[in-house]
Amino acid sequence: MRRQRAAQWVIAVPMMILALATIYPMLFALNVSLKDRKGYVLDRLGVTQTFNVQNFADAWTNASMGRYFANTIIVTVISVALLLVLASMCGYALSHLAFRGSKVAFLIILAMMMIPFQVIMVPTIKVLSSMGLIDTFPGLIIAYVAQYLPFTVYFMTSYYSGIPREMTEAARVDGNGLFGVWWRIMVPSGKPALISMGILNALFIWNDILIALLLMQSPEKRTVMVGVSTLRGQYPDNVPTYIAGVMLTVLPIIIVYLVFQRQITAGVTAGATKG
Repeated sequence: MRRQRAAQWVIAVPMMILALATIYPMLFALNVSLKDRKGYVLDRLGVTQTFNVQNFADAWTNASMGRYFANTIIVTVISVALLLVLASMCGYALSHLAFRGSKVAFLIILAMMMIPFQVIMVPTIKVLSSMGLIDTFPGLIIAYVAQYLPFTVYFMTSYYSGIPREMTEAARVDGNGLFGVWWRIMVPSGKPALISMGILNALFIWNDILIALLLMQSPEKRTVMVGVSTLRGQYPDNVPTYIAGVMLTVLPIIIVYLVFQRQITAGVTAGATKG
């Protein structure tokens, strides 16, 4: 019994330290964002004695954060929708349809996962520029889909591989075509994986700054992360307002993760097990 308790403490203590190290920066940033300029200058590390929510209002209105949020939401929703549809179809084809070159296609997808965006950055810009899609939302959406599609296809293929072929074959016997089997069998069966991939890709796109910074040149078309990166220049002497803007971009991510953490964990675990 004592050994069991000791083993539990050996695991619990490092986890508590890790949790504290993760939470502390967020609490510190929230504390700074609620200070006024004078309070921050006089006591940077102390707990705030005032709750200056005006910092959040200034960051939202004066820095056009509302517009940046709208831009990011539009790009994220469309990109994630395209990713899920394309990845689900590709995953079905690679896992259940026997066609020549399927294994080669899967290996190519694996290879594409290993290529960072920095390697294909210049070719991507040249291709989008030749198509007239630089500084446009369609161009940014295409870049995001191209960047995150290989991993999403790989995950959906692994997940769908765990679905018995008898289900799809029975659906074909009942008169369903390829699209019917995908829509009636694969999509409902892959719901946990689709939810997980939707949330994860949404977080990836929301947090991105490199792709959006390279492709979007007009200030009114900036995404939220690019917009918040400009706050430091707008408020060089007002750190609390700058941190308030940062908190505005982080809070939606935290809320989404807290609400959907079970779905994320369940989908990723199921995908890893079935793969």
